[in-house]
This record gives sequence, structure tokens and C-alpha cells, in this order.
Amino acid sequence: MRYLPALAAAVFAIAVWQAVVTLTGLPKFILPGPMRVAETWWTSRALIAEHALVTGFAVLVGLAVGITLGVVTAIQLATSRTARVLIRPILVFSQALPVFALAPILTLWLGFGLGSKVAMAVLIIYFPVASSFFDGLTRTPAGYLDLARTMQASPRAVLWHIRIPAALPSLASGVRLAAVYAPIGVVIGEWVGASRGLGYLMLLANGRVKTDLMFAAMLTLGIFSVLLYEAARHLTRHWVREEEA
Repeated sequence: MRYLPALAAAVFAIAVWQAVVTLTGLPKFILPGPMRVAETWWTSRALIAEHALVTGFAVLVGLAVGITLGVVTAIQLATSRTARVLIRPILVFSQALPVFALAPILTLWLGFGLGSKVAMAVLIIYFPVASSFFDGLTRTPAGYLDLARTMQASPRAVLWHIRIPAALPSLASGVRLAAVYAPIGVVIGEWVGASRGLGYLMLLANGRVKTDLMFAAMLTLGIFSVLLYEAARHLTRHWVREEEA
């Protein structure tokens, strides 16, 4: 029952899509109908699956590296004034640079393989994870900290037993955002330079005017992103105190 609204929204979107195709009479190479895309997806399922595995692996590696770096950075920022002075401006500056401008540089440095795609994913998700977790670490309830001072707890004990557990809901929010943004970073990297992956397949299909294949690859990426978000939400569910709808 929980997924009925999402299913209804998907059916509505497909109906609107088909209505636009029918009413406008656009050529198939500009806007293919949902049935044609579904047929192409089925006939090219092996090809799409091959490229989807490449993209999915890069996304998962990027998530693991980006979340780890974000958590470590947030802890450093919360416990060290020097880190806040030196690292925080760099962290903000990294988000001021356009991602598309950095993608060619990363491809030049790291090549056309997995490294540049993972780097792009890390670059996109690093800030949301670090920022969310850092905010949680700096907003520990005052009552907990007063009790820790009364018990003469060491700073390390306060960090590991009070501040980090209290900040886990904030980290959960960052992880859920990372699950949505990571595929974007990988696909941007594949657009700039790659020989495999869903981003590469979309560019290849577009260059050959196979719009139906491009839509099929794009929808596969969208479904993967939704499933990844749901997996992240379930994995972080116990971190959040309030009930989720």
C-alpha cells in the first residue's frame, strides 16, 4: 500500500507521455512513445544491462568513498578549530565550481576508466554528507552535554557516545541525498569521456538518432536511482527517531 501513490504517479506520467505523443504527432526520432521505448528496452536488455552494471558499480564505489570522506571530514570539523579554518572554505569553494567544468579535468588526470567516474560522484556527494553530519555534530542537545560535564566525561567519550549518536539522523539525511546525487556524478563523467556505462550509451544512441534506446537507458538510470534511494532510506531508517510515513 505504501508504494501505491508512486505507482499511480508513474501510470499518470506514462499516460501524459502517450497523450503528448499522440496529440502532437511528433516523429519517433524526436519523441518515441512509451510502448516503443518499452519494446526497445526489452530487445536491448542485454546491452542496457551490460552498461548499467558499469554505471552501478561506479556509483556504489563513489558512494562508499564519498560517505567515508564526508564522515571523517565532519568529525574533524567538529573537533578541530584548525580544520574549520583550513578545510571549511575549501569545502564550500569546491561546490562553487561547475561540475561540468571539473569533469574534463578529472578525466584528463584519471583517464577514461573507473577513477574519473568515482571522483565525479565523490565530488558531488562529499559536501552534502559532510555538511549534514557536521550540522548534526554541532547541534547536540545541551542537556546531554551538561550531563557529560557533570560526569566528567572526556572529550573523546563525549564525541563517540553522545555527539555522534545524536547526529546520526543528520547523517542519514546526507546519505539519502548522496544516493540521489551519486548517479548524476557518474553519468556526467561518462558523458565527458567513457567507453562503457549508461551515460556513454545515451550519447551513443543520441549520435545514431536512436532516441528510443536513449530513453530506455535514461529510464533504466532513473529506476536505478530510485531503488538506490529506497535502499539508503531503509538502511538509515533506524538512525532517525521520528516515524517515517
